[in-house]
Amino acid sequence: MDTPAAPSRLHAVFAQLREQLSAEIVGQSALIERLLIALLADGHLLVEGAPGLAKTTAIRALADRLEADFARVQFTPDLLPSDLTGTEVWRPQDGHFEFQPGPIFHSLLLADEINRAPAKVQSALLEAMGERQVTVGRQTYPLPRLFLVMATQNPIEQEGTFPLPEAQLDRFLMYVRIGYPEASMEAEILRLARDRARNEHAGTTRTAAPLLRLSQADVFEARTAVLDLHVAPSLERYLIEIVLASRDATRYDPTLARRIGWGASPRGSIALERCARARAWLAGRDFVTPDDVRAVALDVLRHRVLPSYEAVAEGWDGERLVKALLDKVPLP
Repeated sequence: MDTPAAPSRLHAVFAQLREQLSAEIVGQSALIERLLIALLADGHLLVEGAPGLAKTTAIRALADRLEADFARVQFTPDLLPSDLTGTEVWRPQDGHFEFQPGPIFHSLLLADEINRAPAKVQSALLEAMGERQVTVGRQTYPLPRLFLVMATQNPIEQEGTFPLPEAQLDRFLMYVRIGYPEASMEAEILRLARDRARNEHAGTTRTAAPLLRLSQADVFEARTAVLDLHVAPSLERYLIEIVLASRDATRYDPTLARRIGWGASPRGSIALERCARARAWLAGRDFVTPDDVRAVALDVLRHRVLPSYEAVAEGWDGERLVKALLDKVPLP
């Protein structure tokens, strides 16, 4: 029996997309993979990293290769919710208010330095990220079917910042922390920067292979293919057990259980399975393995597993707790 052509075509398209992004964003392969996983799993991404690590460049490069519009919002202490969602403008010639949509109505939104805006602005994202709609006054407006928010945080400067509340953190599919590229990548980054500067000064564009243009239909088809991947019952139990242990790890380690103040909700279980599926699909497999679950567990759960007060005093955070859980819960 002939195998269907669509899955292999989609795999080839996403492989090409990953290759082009990797050529432009050197030394951040983990960020690129997480961006593609978020795209396939229909979720949002919170990225924490020092300035200059290509966070903005990465989302822009993805937007350039998607059949989707892109907007960037710089979050600042004086930002208003209406600067994000839009506002109603009075039209005296017509005698009525007209809604002017804000940047949140773009398919790809970069919320740059999200923790620099106060809670009232951050909360404007809650309805949009959770329900894919925006309510202004008495009217509710749907957001695009393809809607991905990538928010960034700077871990260095914390003066004048507003920590994200847990309810909003939970809306992010993954919380990714990135670091500096390896030394071997630094020379390649310098070469790319020189080439870009040379082309800009000469008024020319790069003569590399043309940019891939991925249609939204392909994205939605790939999402369906991801949901069709096989997950063995034993692996599903393993995935659920990790989340259950985050709520009560007593039978694995009573000391660890006391260090966990709050565990992951069912939204964490859903996110963990969707991300593991997406990673397996990107690898060209039609089944999910324990390695897929473990590879994404840290980014999916680090912001959903909260340490107790005693654990914080001992230097524990969500990342360290998730690593301990992965060590304790036996593989299937």
